[in-house]
Amino acid sequence: MSADALLVAEDLHRSFGPTPALAGASLAVAAGEVVAVMGPSGSGKSTLLHCLAGIVPPDTGRVRYRGADLTAMSDAERSALRRREFGFVFQFGQLVPELTCLENVALPLRLERVARREAERRAREWLDRLEVVDVAGKRPGEVSGGQGQRVAVARALVTGPRVVFADEPTGALDSLNGERVMRLLAGAARETGAAVLLVTHETRVAAYSDREVVVRDGRTRSLEQVA
Repeated sequence: MSADALLVAEDLHRSFGPTPALAGASLAVAAGEVVAVMGPSGSGKSTLLHCLAGIVPPDTGRVRYRGADLTAMSDAERSALRRREFGFVFQFGQLVPELTCLENVALPLRLERVARREAERRAREWLDRLEVVDVAGKRPGEVSGGQGQRVAVARALVTGPRVVFADEPTGALDSLNGERVMRLLAGAARETGAAVLLVTHETRVAAYSDREVVVRDGRTRSLEQVA
């Protein structure tokens, strides 16, 4: 493991009842790096992402972020870390249906007590960068899947996170919209210096990463080790 890695997982084990999801998974992500985590359904890749983000605690093993041990933090400390340092993009966007797209993107800033006008100004800038500023006043149910996912990417990036966790971000999109979302996500993250941990089973999506890690039977291997 690199000593200057931003986010490190060390020998993670995690089971759900009698079913093991992780069985010694390890991974290091550097600042500004886009890493694709690949593997078949049920291999443990989403569990690995959730452990790295401090959403699910491992049964054993350790997760370190900027040298701090996430597994030793309280729930409140991990929640604050996710709000301030991490961004999230999920397969179905998970936008709040009652809010406009602009309000959805501004929401993480509002939760951190940023004034509404400033939060919406920054949100509008990100909608513009993600090429969906024209849907700012619409609600999620009024936009296409590709537009909604780009709004979700804007929401993930608006706080200036150090790490973006993207769990099958193109899984619900056709190939054309999926390519566009990935081009914009990877490009924006590299411009801002954010690391991206990208869970996918699609090689065309993984092609936007700097390197690929395969999860199989709860263990991690670099693509070179698998080949």
